[in-house]
Amino acid sequence: MSAQDDRRHIGFLIADVARLMRASFDRRVRRLGLTRAQWLVLSRLHRHPGLSQSELAEMLEVERATAGRMIDRMERRRWLVRRPDPADRRVNRLFLTAEAEGVQAEMGRIAEGLLDDALASLDEGEREALTEMMERVKAQLLGLGARRGAGAGVAERPAAAP
Repeated sequence: MSAQDDRRHIGFLIADVARLMRASFDRRVRRLGLTRAQWLVLSRLHRHPGLSQSELAEMLEVERATAGRMIDRMERRRWLVRRPDPADRRVNRLFLTAEAEGVQAEMGRIAEGLLDDALASLDEGEREALTEMMERVKAQLLGLGARRGAGAGVAERPAAAP
């Protein structure tokens, strides 16, 4: 397959678009003082408040110790708090602070702007068609993972924001 064919291959295109979206989002949130790891943590805890450190590590696909270091730094910035799990005092649950929710809201505005910029050449019908097709591909992949015995935590992990 030639380099030209590689660039037209759907798998390459999907991966490349995802990479370009992440890189553009990284640049846009840099003014908020966020690293990619931090915006991923904010995004996950906004969508799933009360995760444990282990659950967050699994979602981020990092080691528990790595997640712990990220959590420590973000706790020092007063972006999250740890609260004991009422059912198991050995486990701490993670929650965003009001300050972090404000940062998360700004991230949402940045993400919407990026999406508008990225899809500017598509009309509303094309955007809807693209969304529907991507949802079908995602469902197909989730189904393949379930049939092949992939762990539900991996197969159903939510996509990273932007």
